[in-house]
Amino acid sequence: MPEITFPPSASTPADGLRLAVIGGGVTGLAAVHRLTELAAQAAVPVQITLFEASPRVGGAFGTQRVGDYLIERGADSFITNKPWGVDLVRRLGLEDRLISTNAAYRKSLILSRGRPVPTPEGFNLVAPARLMPVLQSPLLSWQGKLRLLAEPFIPRRTATVDESVADFVRRRLGQAALDRIVQPLVGGIYTSDPERLSTQATLERFAAMERRDGSLYRGLRKSAAKSKEGESASGARYGLFASFPNGMQELLDALEAVARRSADVRLSCPVSGLRRSDNVALNDRSAPHPLPLSPPCSFLGRGEGSVMSPHGWIVTTATGDQTFDGVVCALSAPMAALLIQPVDEPCAAAIASIECASSAIVVTGHQLSDVEHPLDAFGLVIPHREGRRILATSFLSRKFDDRAPSGRVCLRTFVGGAMQPEEYERTDEEIIATVLEELHSILGVKGTPDFTLVARYPQGMPQFYVGHLDRVAEIRKQAARLPGFALAGNYLDGVGVPDCIHSGEQAAELLFQTCTAGPV
Repeated sequence: MPEITFPPSASTPADGLRLAVIGGGVTGLAAVHRLTELAAQAAVPVQITLFEASPRVGGAFGTQRVGDYLIERGADSFITNKPWGVDLVRRLGLEDRLISTNAAYRKSLILSRGRPVPTPEGFNLVAPARLMPVLQSPLLSWQGKLRLLAEPFIPRRTATVDESVADFVRRRLGQAALDRIVQPLVGGIYTSDPERLSTQATLERFAAMERRDGSLYRGLRKSAAKSKEGESASGARYGLFASFPNGMQELLDALEAVARRSADVRLSCPVSGLRRSDNVALNDRSAPHPLPLSPPCSFLGRGEGSVMSPHGWIVTTATGDQTFDGVVCALSAPMAALLIQPVDEPCAAAIASIECASSAIVVTGHQLSDVEHPLDAFGLVIPHREGRRILATSFLSRKFDDRAPSGRVCLRTFVGGAMQPEEYERTDEEIIATVLEELHSILGVKGTPDFTLVARYPQGMPQFYVGHLDRVAEIRKQAARLPGFALAGNYLDGVGVPDCIHSGEQAAELLFQTCTAGPV
């Protein structure tokens, strides 16, 4: 990673391009990191200020020591078949730190009539790559199994309009497969109602498989022939997930270190206002003190005479106003809409059209001798029709080694979401009591936990409902009208860690190109 020298803070454009990143979650940190790379590549003096409302960076991210436990408050891993996470890890010099999931427990469980049952081997989120494990599973009745067997003979859909995940699965696999298998597996990712969830925005590869192969089963068989892991995994493709020996905090710490070297990191500093400067138009070539790029910014496709934009944005915090040439807004959808509303109502309204659900994670530590179930999997998902008050439980110390002391286990139980919003509204004490009751009933967990911890994420899970891609297109259309401004966040293209990284990096690239754009 190249060493970059940043000029001291100053109020004139001649002292460098001034950029703000609002929001210090993994998305905002990825944006800061990418801006530093672009500045070094273009040899452009840049001053970056990162504003974060909380006393720490990371947002929903974070690893924590609780006694001898190593727990995760947010994501416990990231998927590696989306390239953006692995690519960032490589650029940060952390590639040799990556660890994979524990192969001994690489499967998932689904609650069926009050009993945890293994997800059929080869069942890939919404459809099976192998039929025999499904036929042998108690998850479906014989009627449900016969309906699933008919999937290769169901005509492919010719319409291109978006449809809900429920309609897609019901049409291809039947109602029983939707209720008993797909809804809990997909709900474990999006905490969403499949009757409203967009297939295009969440499961496009399966829709494409239907269009290409005429059958999900045939398409998955083709994929399985190319990847042995793809055929043997059950539920999520667990062999594709990775973390670090000291948890996901290692990635966060590396990003924070870059941010502190290359930016002014302001913690406990919420942004209360954002507006355009009244006297300067961004990219106004007649404005005073244009800065030539040295050398010319050829990687942006620009030639001699490229200029930096004058300050055109005003960010307000408790300490006053500060001017910037450009802004990356890396907040949640509700917070972004609230901040942008005084600047541009159509853009704010487009962002606010993304509904968000609230959820909580209850992390608990237990003696293995207090748990009747062998916990021989990575976790358990729960169909909505089971009538339980929790969504899923992840067995963290089964997924990765050294997450719990010997003879103990760390569990992470998910509560709330779009289908059970009332559960989130309870007090921490009530949520903990509910979780312990459900764990006792489902897994035979008894005794007093070594610890309990509640991590809340109010409106933290965007709901990718039918028509989501159109809503995102409208958001980007409206945001493009604001010069020197870029949006990033999990509400745009995906909720996973690689998606958030990609969103932050894309916003950084867009902003940097806008703010260094010269005459065409």
